[in-house]
Amino acid sequence: MDARLRAVCDLSVPSSREHAGLHTYDGRLQDLSVDGVRAGLARLGGPPLDDPHDERHLAAFEALLRVSFEKIADHRSNPLLHMDNLDLACYDREYAPADERAAARRRHLAAWPDGIDMAVEALDAVPAPVAQALLPAIRGLAAGIESDAGETEAAAVAAHQRFIAHIAAAAKHGPADAALGADRLALLMGSAESLDVDLGRLAERADAERDRLRAMLAEACAALYPQRSVPDAVAALVADHPDADGVLVEATALTEEAIAFTAQRQLVPHTDGECRVGPAPESRRWAMAMMSSAAPQEDEGPSWYHVTPPDSSWPAGDQEEWLAVFSRTTLPAITVHEVAPGHFTHGRSLRRAATLVRRTLFSLAFVEGWAHYAEELCLEEGLRADDPRFAAGVAIEALVRVTRLAVAIGLHSGTMTNEEAVRRFVEDAHLQGPAARGEAARATFDPTYGRYTWGKLAVMDLRERARKGWGSGFSLLRFHSALMALGSPPLGLLDTAVERG
Repeated sequence: MDARLRAVCDLSVPSSREHAGLHTYDGRLQDLSVDGVRAGLARLGGPPLDDPHDERHLAAFEALLRVSFEKIADHRSNPLLHMDNLDLACYDREYAPADERAAARRRHLAAWPDGIDMAVEALDAVPAPVAQALLPAIRGLAAGIESDAGETEAAAVAAHQRFIAHIAAAAKHGPADAALGADRLALLMGSAESLDVDLGRLAERADAERDRLRAMLAEACAALYPQRSVPDAVAALVADHPDADGVLVEATALTEEAIAFTAQRQLVPHTDGECRVGPAPESRRWAMAMMSSAAPQEDEGPSWYHVTPPDSSWPAGDQEEWLAVFSRTTLPAITVHEVAPGHFTHGRSLRRAATLVRRTLFSLAFVEGWAHYAEELCLEEGLRADDPRFAAGVAIEALVRVTRLAVAIGLHSGTMTNEEAVRRFVEDAHLQGPAARGEAARATFDPTYGRYTWGKLAVMDLRERARKGWGSGFSLLRFHSALMALGSPPLGLLDTAVERG
């Protein structure tokens, strides 16, 4: 591996291991101490790559790491980096024989005490809202680890308790303001995507997209429930869902439908491989739905569409709220996003990307923007064209994503309070109570979570440029193949798809 690329991976160990499939990092924790991060940053840079596109792709990730660790000091203020570093769920997927993965997991767990000591020392500037939002997930990191199973487990559980205590103290005594400020948010977003970000213009686009999606939802609801208001219609739609036993059954059928539709319409270049459906590993069951793909640099293996039913021990109200996410209106759109032509089929193309840079470094705005674009793409192409519930589901999911973009900009620019952010999720995204509060809280530790809509809009903009530029030579397959050939490019580099496609 090129030394520049290796230096970037050394500063991105969890994602390099799990998402790129670089299992030389198995059983290892990244050095997230202040001195370790400083040493890692000093190793960035070097001779330019031969391909100009790949050079800009790699340079964007170097810039992001410098911004994240130097300008924002995420390793000192955001426990999420340390949580990813400790996470053991990466060993649950069948990328290697079970005994090899078990041995790597045990080495990783044995490193927990040192890793947590490092986290406690480094995390000296955690805002209280960030700590409060992440504390439940931090408690869940040790799910399935029994302290009486052996010395390694006992030491890990004891260290985990120190981590919880440190973040609990930050939740009480940390700084009250979690806002990055407009300049730093724009810098964080732009460095990752190799472009300059105008937050004001992006907020205007978010509002315009919200209005378009509201109209789409109103039209679908009027076709389904002519006598009801949109909020009442949405409530009725999400109340129609399978029971806990039926969630996986319906998700499996939808997976088959989405892959078959994508292949039949030739929407993407690759629909091969095995996509299994099942609940997430225990330590990740906070995630209702997610894709765990066979990574580009692994041997062939199954990908998993994780769909997690509620725990039967939960109160009935909590179970009902959880199941509403898997309504017969929204689960089809979620499945298209996660499976085809979304994350699963994108993952199949990533395995065939021509260069190591493209198989290793993934723009999250493109990854999530592509999958979000896939939802409306299927609507445009006629998936379930005779059922307005699909259009409603696409709009409902999209309204959550566009509200994230507006809220992230508002909260971190200081133009929106937390109460106003919660209200935006209630009024614009039709979320209620804990769901609306949870979405607003996520902005504190995930300030770029507006990437779904941002990336989707970028892909849509590029598609129109390709239509004009290619004229009669345009087709969806040609356009999508040109994008997939770039891997997961920073948004500022998308024009390469039109130039080379």
